[in-house]
Amino acid sequence: MFLIPISMIALSAQLVVRVADVVPKFDIARGCRLDSAQAFDPSAGMNETVKKCVADEQGAMEQLQNQWPQFHETDKTQCIGETQIGGTASYVDLLTCLQLAKDARQLAK
Repeated sequence: MFLIPISMIALSAQLVVRVADVVPKFDIARGCRLDSAQAFDPSAGMNETVKKCVADEQGAMEQLQNQWPQFHETDKTQCIGETQIGGTASYVDLLTCLQLAKDARQLAK
């Protein structure tokens, strides 16, 4: 049987909390290029589709930076993990996840 030292568990727990202390850094340009290739709008053109995506992502990132302290630490950790599934993390997805989690907490009260 493999035993994990208590010091490793304590260190891991601190790392999870520290990850949720600040808005994570995502590669907006890369994510938008990949996502726009899938959601290409022929009437707008690829460059405009990517520009709109980048603008949406930057707006969501700014909202997250302003609202970050309002979100529950557990929700931050969970939503960051969910947002990074698939390799292209998105601030729009992260903000949506956090807002839904916040609303769910308020409904439960």
